[in-house]
Amino acid sequence: MARANRHYIPGYTWHITHRCHKREFLLRFSRDRHRYLQWLYQARKRYGLTILNYMVTSNHIHLLVVDDGDKEVIPNSMQLVAGRTGQEYNQRKNRKGAYWEDRYHATAVESGEHLARCMVYIDTNMVRAGVTGHPSMWPFCGYNEIQEPRRKNILIDYERLQRLIGAQSYKELKSSHKGWIDEYLGDGAKNRQDEWTGSIAVGSRSFIEKVRALLGFKAKGRDVIGDGEGYQLRDCAGQYKAVFGAEKDDIGLENTYVWDVNDK
Repeated sequence: MARANRHYIPGYTWHITHRCHKREFLLRFSRDRHRYLQWLYQARKRYGLTILNYMVTSNHIHLLVVDDGDKEVIPNSMQLVAGRTGQEYNQRKNRKGAYWEDRYHATAVESGEHLARCMVYIDTNMVRAGVTGHPSMWPFCGYNEIQEPRRKNILIDYERLQRLIGAQSYKELKSSHKGWIDEYLGDGAKNRQDEWTGSIAVGSRSFIEKVRALLGFKAKGRDVIGDGEGYQLRDCAGQYKAVFGAEKDDIGLENTYVWDVNDK
């Protein structure tokens, strides 16, 4: 099968989503979720991956990462983490076949309020799924690490996150983060926000136009959609289905765009 093109824009923050093969619950065991995070820590050590937030569910993951100018850091990190997690699971279960969907999706996220909204979306994933009542009750996400910083095996780059959010201190970041979550949980409307899993970029109008300009001809035919909270650059479902055919409809837009994660 043809591989997705690699759309590389240096210096941006990316929300990455990656699903298990056919959306199977291959991360349902806590040991595999722990191993995913342990390999994520190794990716930070080996490649210098800058991590702002994360979530490991039972059948997919969310990562909020920053590209610092080396176009191989993110794909190499994804290859390492996804590859080792899948290999260990298959060996333990005497299983053969793909563990992950072969492409992961990446959405460019503007700093400031849009980054904050993306963080809330990631942290509250298991709340929307009805698994927990609060992010603090799910140990495989970044909420607790932000609220109670680790002393070892640190995944999140606290200083970078503070700077990109626009907080004047870590205390302000921590307080704001908790407030965003409390406000979201108290709102009562916890619907899935598909801009974070179906868009190429999310942010202000100027941010979206800049991303589209940087993509050049690759942005042809992509729509700019605006709402009360910002703008999105995204493909339409019809274009995706026309390229990949009906047999890929179960993947949906959330895995259609980005770097490959197969071994080179």
